[in-house]
Amino acid sequence: MSPAATAPPAVRHPLRTRPFRLLFAGRVLSLTGDAVIPAALALAVLEATGSTGALALVLACAMVPKLVLLPVGGVLADRFDARTIALAMDLVRCAAQLLVGAQLLGGSPTLWLIAAASAAGGAAGAFAVPTASPLVKGTVAPEVLARANAAMGIASSATRVAGPALAGALVLTVGPGWAFVLDAVSFAVSAALLAALRVERVPVPRRSFVADLREGWREVRSRDWYWTSLVAHSAWNGAAAVLMTLGPAIAVDRLGGPGTWVLLLQVGAVGLLAGSVVADRLKPSRPVLTANLALASYALPLLLLAAGAPAWAVIGAYGLAQAGLGFLSPVWDTVVQRAVPEQVLARVVSYDWLLSLAAMPVGYTLAPLAADAWGPGVPLVTAAVLVGGCCLATALVPGVRRPR
Repeated sequence: MSPAATAPPAVRHPLRTRPFRLLFAGRVLSLTGDAVIPAALALAVLEATGSTGALALVLACAMVPKLVLLPVGGVLADRFDARTIALAMDLVRCAAQLLVGAQLLGGSPTLWLIAAASAAGGAAGAFAVPTASPLVKGTVAPEVLARANAAMGIASSATRVAGPALAGALVLTVGPGWAFVLDAVSFAVSAALLAALRVERVPVPRRSFVADLREGWREVRSRDWYWTSLVAHSAWNGAAAVLMTLGPAIAVDRLGGPGTWVLLLQVGAVGLLAGSVVADRLKPSRPVLTANLALASYALPLLLLAAGAPAWAVIGAYGLAQAGLGFLSPVWDTVVQRAVPEQVLARVVSYDWLLSLAAMPVGYTLAPLAADAWGPGVPLVTAAVLVGGCCLATALVPGVRRPR
């Protein structure tokens, strides 16, 4: 028999399969709509109320329900059909964004209605986020799982590059209300695509809700590479909150004005995209270790900001740091999907998101307090030491160093 006859068949790219193509298309649409919202929401609330406190209230209304309900979302995504839950949450978020859009287009928005819609959207996000990994894993073959996650990462990064520009175009031409209508439409189309999707799932034995929560937490604690990496990832999110809180004022006062901060964010979005592309090409033998070391690069822009470095150095360092995040996300998703049993995957992912997001309000709260007391250099250097130290320290963990 000839060598050609015994060679294994070529592996198809996941986008060549219909189930993943439907999932990918819906994800791209909803991500594009969501990338428009932060800028549009900030401008809309400030225009309607003139109060940064009102904006903080709306943002808190979206964040708090998401944090509280994430573990619940993980249990439900494991117990029931992840596709059905994701579809229902798309419809809830569609309705919430339509409500905000109608309020803004009506010309007399009511703050409590916008806050309530934000809370509903945050709650829906808590149920939708844990479904992402089971849906990817259920629509592709195991041998192309890494490429599927890389494709999702590239799509997410690309929308972050295009989102601010699209938001600016909508706000300046037709107003922020239409940005919310666009997001609502993206969720509606995503729900329609999910309705046409069929996903393989593993039945989960029914037990008490508390028992399901405990089982998910046991899965997290039983893997030293997992929970120690989550500590590092939480430190990263807390450090990112410090930079996002103190960075704009430093850019305005010392680095050349608001345009410098906008450029920094745009370069960061490009770096995120570049990191996702690299993750599709590079297959390290120790993926968790490599990804965590890449994440440690976030200490660099923090230290440069604290040291009064020139704008070009801070911007370049931030682009590099975001490339580390872009590389980590698909690599981490692939390792987790392969290592964690499918019947408990959504619960494990929900704890991942809970621990990561919980560090951000801490950074948002403590950074300005520390800056007022000791100057911005102290919280910036502290955040740099924490994120760099935690990410580098994972190299001491046997499970992190182990090839996977």
